Amino acid sequence: MSIQAIRTEENLVTEEPYYEPVGQEVEVFASAYRNQLPILLKGPTGCGKTRFVEYMSWYLQRPMITVACHDDLTASDLVGRYLVKGGETVWVDGPLTRAARNGCICYLDEIVEARKDTSVVIHPLCDDRRLLPIDKLGELLQVPDEFCLAISYNPGYQSVLKDLKQSTRQRFVALEFDYPDEAKEQMIVEKEAPGIDPDVARHLVKFGTMTRNLKGGGLDEGASTRLLVNAGKLIADGIDPVLATDTAVALALTDDVDMLKAVHELSRSVF
Repeated sequence: MSIQAIRTEENLVTEEPYYEPVGQEVEVFASAYRNQLPILLKGPTGCGKTRFVEYMSWYLQRPMITVACHDDLTASDLVGRYLVKGGETVWVDGPLTRAARNGCICYLDEIVEARKDTSVVIHPLCDDRRLLPIDKLGELLQVPDEFCLAISYNPGYQSVLKDLKQSTRQRFVALEFDYPDEAKEQMIVEKEAPGIDPDVARHLVKFGTMTRNLKGGGLDEGASTRLLVNAGKLIADGIDPVLATDTAVALALTDDVDMLKAVHELSRSVF
């Protein structure tokens, strides 16, 4: 049996990612890290949660491992399992175990999408014990001080059946994210879509705000900052703004014919 360890430098964010703070989230995350407290990020899709964790990986100079959670993700996927390689049965650490062994930041994105047994694994990591049970190895891994667990979810999108239990959420320091104000969002679009005209960026942000007003009125989510940046890149590359918003925003938001028409009309009213 052999234990596979990661080369942590492959996960280190070496160049500063562009991130525009909207409050004191950097200071709170850094303080939670120093105090060995896990962090919960709450907020809508595409508002910058993942970019923020990447920024904190660079800021704290700690390697980062990201797991995109989904319906089929089990505790074994996170912790590890035995595999047959070359006729030999070997143990392969999962991403959570690799992060724990090497003192990385482990980011579980959209944690509520994973199966319920994952909460059993992370609970001992989220209190004073700081332990990771690896039942198949008979090992109780004491994680190093440098290890940090960060999770995220979108409380406005999840159903009642896919919500964080109080027994889980009360173990975390929580940071709430939302879309930035229009001036800051315009700054982000201009930075992420080099070459876009500032006036066009301003109108693009106005359009995004208008789509968010449709949330609950037919749209599950309005245009995220990420989608506005995507549209901005198309516009900066010469695509007509109406076509760019149709393809990068409207069609990405919905397949409903009536809602598509409504979003199309919003873009035409702005541009």
